[in-house]
Amino acid sequence: MSKSILRDKSYNFALKVIKVYKEIIQKHKEYVLGKQFLKAGTAIGALTREVEFAQSKTDFISKLSIALKESNETTYWISLLKDSNYINQETTNAIYFYF
Repeated sequence: MSKSILRDKSYNFALKVIKVYKEIIQKHKEYVLGKQFLKAGTAIGALTREVEFAQSKTDFISKLSIALKESNETTYWISLLKDSNYINQETTNAIYFYF
């Protein structure tokens, strides 16, 4: 399988999301916001994997568009988690490193 920057970056981002999610539930016992962040943040990678086997150009564009929407939603959850003090600026910067 050939190298894909998008696949690798979205996978590494998902790993970081999972790590931060674990910290949120262990440290703050916050499950609702954390779960939304987890779902949106890991969906990006799942969708970019689906793109590899798109059935058509339209399917390819559609899946990448949904990945972009999930990325936008993830930034919302990151901002909400930061502004409600579930994550600090250092963690926020570490997450945004992957964007």
